[in-house]
Amino acid sequence: MDRTETTATLVPRLIALDVHSGARQAVLEGPPGTVTMRSGLVSLEPGDSVGRHRTESYEEVLIVLEGAGVMRFTAHETLPLQAPCAAYCPPETEHDVTNTGRVPLRYVYVVAHAGRSHSI
Repeated sequence: MDRTETTATLVPRLIALDVHSGARQAVLEGPPGTVTMRSGLVSLEPGDSVGRHRTESYEEVLIVLEGAGVMRFTAHETLPLQAPCAAYCPPETEHDVTNTGRVPLRYVYVVAHAGRSHSI
């Protein structure tokens, strides 16, 4: 199936978020519901982290809804996270997100394959 066939089957939809459940919630799970995009809602308790992981061939954005934390990279670089904000992580980048605040850190992540750029 080529990209044209894939996008022809996609439909707009609304997805309810349970921001206070404390559990991770998938929002978009990739094909066949999207072309390449995946996303989810994450809630981290104070001191918790998601664990080191690598973006591989995907780029990622975090949209911080509540709380404070830090996004750490392998080169000891950090990005402070304080709601409301968004943080970008390029492809092939190892990183971790840690809640450094006193309340839950809640954010939505969105990842998409970093192929050819397209104008919107």
